[in-house]
Amino acid sequence: MSIISIRDVQVGNPVARWSDAFKFTVTFECISHLPEDLEWKLIYVGSSSSVNFDQELDSCLVGPVPVGVNSFTFEADPPSVDKIPKEEILGVTVLLLTASYRDQEFVRVGYYVHNEYDTEELRENPPQEIDFAHLNRSILVEKPRVTRVAIDWGTETKGTVANGSQLPPVPAPATFEELNDVALQEQEAADKPGNDKAASASPKKETPAEKENQSAQA
Repeated sequence: MSIISIRDVQVGNPVARWSDAFKFTVTFECISHLPEDLEWKLIYVGSSSSVNFDQELDSCLVGPVPVGVNSFTFEADPPSVDKIPKEEILGVTVLLLTASYRDQEFVRVGYYVHNEYDTEELRENPPQEIDFAHLNRSILVEKPRVTRVAIDWGTETKGTVANGSQLPPVPAPATFEELNDVALQEQEAADKPGNDKAASASPKKETPAEKENQSAQA
């Protein structure tokens, strides 16, 4: 069972100037004490052809995390333009919000971002050099894609309940609504008589491909 479940992410400025900071308010639930901090990162995908152009805009540590529903606000500066291929600045890219515990990424939230000029004239006849003073970004907040990964939380709550039955898998990627439904199923399974203690599971290291595509055995 996942100790941390994201309940909601609010984007403070989904439509903004290129130079404006990103603002996110994250609400998540913690169901068990965690002795160490959670690490959150905001990553801008600079190119669809290579991860070498990904930029970590900022990171923050959140903790100690009390049991229950928690919320925090995360702000990050826009990406450095000199680290993005010129031909990739305009158009659609991806923004990733990730969370890790003990250097293990357990969730990522992906948003499509559309960068375009603020006037029809510039959109139809873009200058050879990017005019950032007239560049807007729009974050598609309606349908974020959420991917969860099973990690070793350092507890006995990973993967199975006390009777050894498997918890329901989460499709990857999923929406917040789908994840909340699964979290409810997990909690109901854990609350059944005889499930006072979860079965232990060995830590599992995920490859980058698995982190992106494998569904979580929450």
